[in-house]
Amino acid sequence: MVRGRCYGADMAIYALGDLQPRIDPSAFIHPEAVIIGDVTIGPESSVWPCAVLRGDEGGITVGARTSVQDGCVIHTIPESPTTIGNECVIGHAVHLEGCIIEDHALVGSGAVVLHRAVVRSWGLVGANAVVPGGKEVPGHAMALGVPAKIRENTVNVDEITEGVEHYVKRVHQYREELRRLD
Repeated sequence: MVRGRCYGADMAIYALGDLQPRIDPSAFIHPEAVIIGDVTIGPESSVWPCAVLRGDEGGITVGARTSVQDGCVIHTIPESPTTIGNECVIGHAVHLEGCIIEDHALVGSGAVVLHRAVVRSWGLVGANAVVPGGKEVPGHAMALGVPAKIRENTVNVDEITEGVEHYVKRVHQYREELRRLD
């Protein structure tokens, strides 16, 4: 397990029995995020304040250059791990559970993606949308609403790429400049 720099406070990174997080040393984990158990976080990825990644019943994988933003809840179920690919943007207060988010996908703030759902590469889940269990969001499509309805071939890939680059820059800035004042 790699704990990384703590920026003046201990990070809330926990083993659960034999399950230990594996965090690439170039990732940024905010001290107020919580990482528990079978969680893998890739290079230049970020986990922001109040996000919880709890890998107790199955594994959670976060690929390279992916942001898991403030207040997210990432969980799993025994028969379906949660996988988030490379260069993804997981917006504020997102709930992911037992699903697959492929490379270059964006899940908007407040969205929920449930058991065995798949968001394909370059797919987008709109803010506050709910992707029910087993549903697939095709590549280059948007999933909007509750329950999510698919709008084919509507994603602007530049929005996803710009979001990824924005958060990767923040990884480096926060690793170098964040310090606690109290």
